[in-house]
Amino acid sequence: MDYLFSVVLTVHILAALGVIGLVLVQHGKGADMGAAFGSGASGSLFGATGSANFLSRTTSVLAAVFFVTSLSLAYIASNKPKTTGSVMQDAVKLQAVPVPPATGVETGASPADSGSKAKDIPK
Repeated sequence: MDYLFSVVLTVHILAALGVIGLVLVQHGKGADMGAAFGSGASGSLFGATGSANFLSRTTSVLAAVFFVTSLSLAYIASNKPKTTGSVMQDAVKLQAVPVPPATGVETGASPADSGSKAKDIPK
């Protein structure tokens, strides 16, 4: 499973770097107006509009690969087998603190309240 995680992580990083590179290489929408007046390189390798289509399609494919690898990494990470033992297994065990003996007075009640309660009890 670690081998699959490493492969998917490598593809994920390469797809992320590819998307970043292709987005930086592409021209913005405002660059098309400059190319229309002769300042653009219309005779490029892919033609005037061929490079834009090629770059945008490649970017969308790499973005889809990035999303699929993101979901795959999340699935692989969430389905790792649980380790045996408890989280508190290595914790220091506390010693039991002795409890003092009961004094006969209820906790939270004042001595004045205990006398008034005794008057209400029928004999």
